[in-house]
Amino acid sequence: MGGGGWAFGWGPQDDQDSVNAVHAAFDAGWNWIDTAAVYGLGHAEEVVGRAVKGRSSKPYIFTKCARVWDENRQIGKRPKADSVKRECEASLRRLDVETIDLYQIHWPEPDEDIEEGWSALAELKKEGKVRWIGVSNFSRSQLERVAPIAPISSLQPPYSIVSPEIEAEVLPYCGANNIGTLVYSPMKSGLLSGSMTRERIAAMPQDDFRQRTPNFQEPLLTRNLALVELLRDIGARHGRTPGEVAIAWALRRPEVTAAIVGLRSPAQLNGVVGAATFRLSESEIGEITSFMTA
Repeated sequence: MGGGGWAFGWGPQDDQDSVNAVHAAFDAGWNWIDTAAVYGLGHAEEVVGRAVKGRSSKPYIFTKCARVWDENRQIGKRPKADSVKRECEASLRRLDVETIDLYQIHWPEPDEDIEEGWSALAELKKEGKVRWIGVSNFSRSQLERVAPIAPISSLQPPYSIVSPEIEAEVLPYCGANNIGTLVYSPMKSGLLSGSMTRERIAAMPQDDFRQRTPNFQEPLLTRNLALVELLRDIGARHGRTPGEVAIAWALRRPEVTAAIVGLRSPAQLNGVVGAATFRLSESEIGEITSFMTA
């Protein structure tokens, strides 16, 4: 929803398509939306604000701080208290809400400032500017450092079949400490959705950062596209898409509270909505594990 023209964009995006996608998701029963100030350098929050305005039943709205940008659209890392509080006020204005439901530190960078940033979030909660506070992309050791300052409601880490790193330490820690886990990119930025091809990747706009990431390039691309065919085969047994299989794989862990999936249009809802109720069998999980460890 942030559109193109910034460092981690996915190319041009029509704002009305974004609004329509949000409305379609709400109409299907989804009740929360995750965004960040830095997405589109403020633009995504504005689109979310537009999408939720006037809705009779408002969804929970989650956003993030500690990524700032200058007049040259250069992104900086700043979990300093004064910056975090200014960013919160700016997000409230762009979202056009009085309170943010979940406010998160986007990245733990610089590492030496995370305690200060987390303390600022705790103050914002006391002030009523935000209802719950969480973090994103934190390691287990970083979670352990900030936990004594204030309870951590949630962690938002990357998690997918091709990026399972949090299984070693992070997920067990969250499970043991009652920290909700909102995993992002369960389809690896669309790579496991079932609609990604070599041709589509080659034709991506220059400002779509995905084609410059390792999993969209060789030697990993061939393996990943073969993985999608396995997911397609498993999904076909149940009338599900490869993307729904990939999301269900992420949701199989009891520590995972929810999975964040992105929609660029209402039509894309049909490729992911079934994952909410779909569960993989142990044998199907085993098929995926065998493929990834072969």
